[in-house]
Amino acid sequence: MLSVAGIDVFYGNLRVVKEVTFEVKTNRTVTILGVNGAGKTTIINTISGFLKPAKGAIKYNDRMIQSLKPYQIVKSGIVQISQNRDLFPELNVRDNLELGAVIEKDDNKISNAFEEVFKHFPRLEERQNQRAGSLSGGEQQMLAIARALMSGPELLMMDEPCAGLAPILVKEIMGIIEGLKKSNKTILLVETRAHLALSIANYYYVLQNGEIVAQGDTTDLPEEKEEFLRNLIKAVTFK
Repeated sequence: MLSVAGIDVFYGNLRVVKEVTFEVKTNRTVTILGVNGAGKTTIINTISGFLKPAKGAIKYNDRMIQSLKPYQIVKSGIVQISQNRDLFPELNVRDNLELGAVIEKDDNKISNAFEEVFKHFPRLEERQNQRAGSLSGGEQQMLAIARALMSGPELLMMDEPCAGLAPILVKEIMGIIEGLKKSNKTILLVETRAHLALSIANYYYVLQNGEIVAQGDTTDLPEEKEEFLRNLIKAVTFK
């Protein structure tokens, strides 16, 4: 589905992503692990079209997409959920969800998208007339995920979806992601906390200083996954 081949990304003269290569196969969950500042968000922002690689290629469903604009990336079937959620706090839940379907012009499809989202997130249906800014942190993260689903993406990219949440809410959000995985949604999950990501992902990549330094199938990891990766690359944080 998605193939990233040898991309370099710069901020000014600073090379922050260095010849990164990885792939995400259909109906699989892939995680990129690394500490803050390793380049994880830069990579998904580049896939989303917000940044342009200085070299390398990004192919999605056999189409080169590295030169496309962000709205074209969304239309192609890739949607990103940022770490900041980027909700419109003064708008209510339903309005925020409608903005997730802004590229869809068919009212019937939008109506069906609402029905599908409310099946996954009944709490949001109960609060659809409530201001997004008045929701709890966990509910806001649910809304961010639900809004992304409104466009019917084939590939969902999540940037640290549990950042800043209390442990009980982390468990709830990870349960939602697990449910999306079981429904055969293709997911690229960016995380600093390996124990969360490895509990869900089929395949992992470890990013250090903008470079992929390790990768593998999670089924091949020993029982003590965190200890294994801690010894493999000391720079990765395990919380």
